[in-house]
Amino acid sequence: MARSISMEAAGLTLAFLILILTISAASSTNQIQILNAERRIDLSSHIVKVFLTLKVENVMTAPASEIVLAFPPAQADHLALVKAQAAIGKKKKKSYVHLDVNPTELPDAPNGTKYFSISLLNPLSSGETATLEVLYILTHSLKPFPAEISQSESQLVYFRDSALILSPYHVKQQTTFLKTPSTKVESFTRVEPTKFAGRELKYGPYEDRPPYSFSPVTVHLENNSPFAVVEELLREVEISHWGNIQITEHYKLVHAGARHKGVFSRVEYQSRPSFSGTSSFKHLLASLPPRVHSVYYRDDIGNISSSHLRSDYRKSELEIEPRYPLFGGWKATFVIGYGLPLEDFLFESPDGKRYLNFSFGCPLAETVVDKLTIKVVLPEGSKDPSAAVPFPVEQHLETKYSYLDVVGRTVLVLEKKNVVPEHITPFQVYYTFKPIFMLAEPLMLASVFFLFFVACLAYLHNDLSIRK
Repeated sequence: MARSISMEAAGLTLAFLILILTISAASSTNQIQILNAERRIDLSSHIVKVFLTLKVENVMTAPASEIVLAFPPAQADHLALVKAQAAIGKKKKKSYVHLDVNPTELPDAPNGTKYFSISLLNPLSSGETATLEVLYILTHSLKPFPAEISQSESQLVYFRDSALILSPYHVKQQTTFLKTPSTKVESFTRVEPTKFAGRELKYGPYEDRPPYSFSPVTVHLENNSPFAVVEELLREVEISHWGNIQITEHYKLVHAGARHKGVFSRVEYQSRPSFSGTSSFKHLLASLPPRVHSVYYRDDIGNISSSHLRSDYRKSELEIEPRYPLFGGWKATFVIGYGLPLEDFLFESPDGKRYLNFSFGCPLAETVVDKLTIKVVLPEGSKDPSAAVPFPVEQHLETKYSYLDVVGRTVLVLEKKNVVPEHITPFQVYYTFKPIFMLAEPLMLASVFFLFFVACLAYLHNDLSIRK
């Protein structure tokens, strides 16, 4: 009897705690209202960029320290990046400060809704307002329709979203602008007031919308930009303390637009470039670090000579051309390799550790990487590696055996999915190193050359003896 009473008491306590958490979460969403929201969606590329400006106000007495962003399930799976900054000052004296953005959850959330919490620099007092600038990027959100096109047809795509901003807060006024690649728009959903002029589609303004308001819209438009997607990218960064860093990048590239149907005519493609294969691409631009050397570009067949390198003290650009133009559904596999001077990227921290300062992401412009793997191969004798990356990545260690290695080289592996050009930011790899291994490699190399020289002399001696 006593046991059943205690179990009932525990159940009531748990229910009370859940009720308190629900009430506190509901009060936190009621604490903020959005005075004005302006959303600008850029559809000019296959990477959809959304710029969101929010003017928020604290309508409760308690201070508010965070703002919550909500994303519908259809966008949550394609969300690559979320950034936020706060506007400080007015007009010419206005400046922006970066704000931390982290995933979060709300107990009363609709099914599949994904949330991100923006931490404010200073809590908002009652009646105080703040202006936030948010950037979030969507990949694989433009769906080709028709799914197959011939060489002479333009590429049409669908984009689906909401005319109203999905938010857990009450929105007093909001407007959405869609920037299209061209003036050719087949159709779009009307949610009055709606206006289309030139290359801009405007939804709104809409006033006094309750939390979680949603009004689905579909835009069918022409988009012939290159849908360049790297299905897998392996970047191997091998550090040698003898003055060089060797970079080897393995690409599996695909054109993710409308699939090509019918035959391919190279004569038509070259004679009518403005009408034939408008959605295809035959050139790619890779941004490489300055002072790059020993650059090569090859595939399974061999070296590809159709590349151009432009380099100076500030940057290097490698323009590559695959063996054939890429149409929808076509793939290409190739390797880019180059060397870099060690002193530009390897430094020593105050605590005595060495660290590599390199760039994350994909060097190819305007590409989406479905799966990126970066392997940092440290010199033999390196220990305790750790990485400092400005966003979440998966990490693990491997061991690589190269020529003349005794115990193998430590390899720090970083993995991330859904990578976009905005992920190209510096990251650091810290490690400790014992200098004795710096003497081991040249001594072993010298011994191998000596043994090779002795073997050659013995071979020549035997050859001369047989001839006599």
